[in-house]
Amino acid sequence: MTTPPLHHRVADAFTQVHGGEPTLWVRAPGRVNLIGEHTDYNAGFVLPCAIDRQTLVAARPRSDGQLRVVAADMAGALDAFSTQAPVPHHASAPWANYVRGVVAVLQAELAARGVAVQGADLAIAGDVPQGAGLSSSASLEVAVLHTLSTLQGLGLARPAMALLAQRAENSFVGCQCGIMDQMISACGEPGHALLIDCRSLETRAVPLPSGMAVVIVHSRVQRGLVDSAYNERRRQCEAAAAHYGVPALRDVNLAQLQAGAAGLDATTYRRARHIVTENQRTLDAAEALAKGDLRRLGVLMAASHDSMRDDFEITHPAVDRLVAIAQSAIGPEGGARMTGGGFGGCIVALLPQARVPALQARIAAEYRAPGGEPATVWVCEAAGGVGAA
Repeated sequence: MTTPPLHHRVADAFTQVHGGEPTLWVRAPGRVNLIGEHTDYNAGFVLPCAIDRQTLVAARPRSDGQLRVVAADMAGALDAFSTQAPVPHHASAPWANYVRGVVAVLQAELAARGVAVQGADLAIAGDVPQGAGLSSSASLEVAVLHTLSTLQGLGLARPAMALLAQRAENSFVGCQCGIMDQMISACGEPGHALLIDCRSLETRAVPLPSGMAVVIVHSRVQRGLVDSAYNERRRQCEAAAAHYGVPALRDVNLAQLQAGAAGLDATTYRRARHIVTENQRTLDAAEALAKGDLRRLGVLMAASHDSMRDDFEITHPAVDRLVAIAQSAIGPEGGARMTGGGFGGCIVALLPQARVPALQARIAAEYRAPGGEPATVWVCEAAGGVGAA
């Protein structure tokens, strides 16, 4: 059996920088959202699955309160700091702030117990594509949290790790993400999607039908204006919720939306309509998936994409074209839609494994990004959440 390249990279980095061998290996997956876009910060529902691309951490405890971490994917860049003093931001290495943020929130969590965060030697690498909207950052955060929890015997539960990882990203890194990415990386189950209620944080594992492939296709359109557009959409959703007198758009159904539309400007109404209908589509898609009803699932995925294009206005013409090619190649037994924040990035397709070659051939023949690049295709399986590697 050959050594997996990712494992080999991490092992080499650990030995070169720290010397000796690690005592612990941890992996945490990336994710793709099957349906439920921009619903998380509206206290709604999402249906992601973890994928068999991951962040891998090799670790060994230290007794001096120092955390020394080498990033094999960053040309062996090294970061070192004390875990027992306030953790400052790293001014020039953005990757390091995800690790530092995890330590900072863990310090605050353990302070109530009168416990300090112990030091460790870490080596990290991953094969979650970066910049593709597949949550490489959440994968890194959850992997580091599980590593530190295991080394120190903290016994952190998976949902607790997800919340701490989200807090690290919100308060330390500065990205106001919802809970979906960290929750699925922590709590995913092999062969299943996870229906997440983003208000209660209740989860329900939904089995993927046997023989179903999860295919992620990068349009090669780099996502632009994401932060400003994301913040604008969030403000519009909050304004709509205030108009309807509810805490979040999760609390509005379609009949209420239509009945109370007077006085709401047309753009904000369309934004709200996407959220309200997307929440229902997500619940319906979980039911269809559990029943193995790929035809119904395909209809819901197509409606989701149309809503993102027309009501939420977050797709891109090249992504729309890529979705149309995929839907045509898949036919009625499955579906495709844009996934992620929007304005470029990836689509996700669900289809029988036997149809994957035909889908790949159609995309190769018919799609080019605006700059002439072919799409990048990843054929994935639904993986389990964070754990020992």
